[in-house]
Amino acid sequence: MNKRHPWFDISLGDRAPTYVKAFIEIERNSRLKLELDKYTGFLKVDRVLHGAVHYPHSYGFIPCTYCDDKDPLDIFTLCSETIPSGTIVEARVIGAMRMIDQGELDDKIISVAAGDPAYTEIFNITQLPAYQRYELKKFFEEYKTLENKEVQVEEFFNHDEAAEIVRRANEAFLKERDALLAEYNPGE
Repeated sequence: MNKRHPWFDISLGDRAPTYVKAFIEIERNSRLKLELDKYTGFLKVDRVLHGAVHYPHSYGFIPCTYCDDKDPLDIFTLCSETIPSGTIVEARVIGAMRMIDQGELDDKIISVAAGDPAYTEIFNITQLPAYQRYELKKFFEEYKTLENKEVQVEEFFNHDEAAEIVRRANEAFLKERDALLAEYNPGE
């Protein structure tokens, strides 16, 4: 049986760009930075976060997307339960956070788990309590500080702007898919 590759073989979702599939790499409250190994499709350990910071929510990527940083589009998924690493979850896009990571643009989609009753009434980033937006901002401003790397959080975007970011990242993936498949040879 051939292993399916989470970046290439999982659908974006039939209701994209508002509802998307999120592949969770990192569980909330973890200091372990896991990321997709693009060649194998498995998760690999990148590093342990320096300092007393941890991921405030589940973190991963949206399959079938591609961004300027040569990676799939990042996504935070808020959920009242911990979503294990390696899990696919249907996520409702509610906004985005624009940041500059070591001089490069790096957008993060903010979403909620679509099946979580705690978030059934959240459809836009402005509906999140201010402290949750601040928590996300502070995490990214601080998580690389002890590594002497600079990250700047620029601004938050609403649902419509975030959905457009997802749409563009999916278009970029479709345009580059054959070249990416040739480069990474998924499944071999």
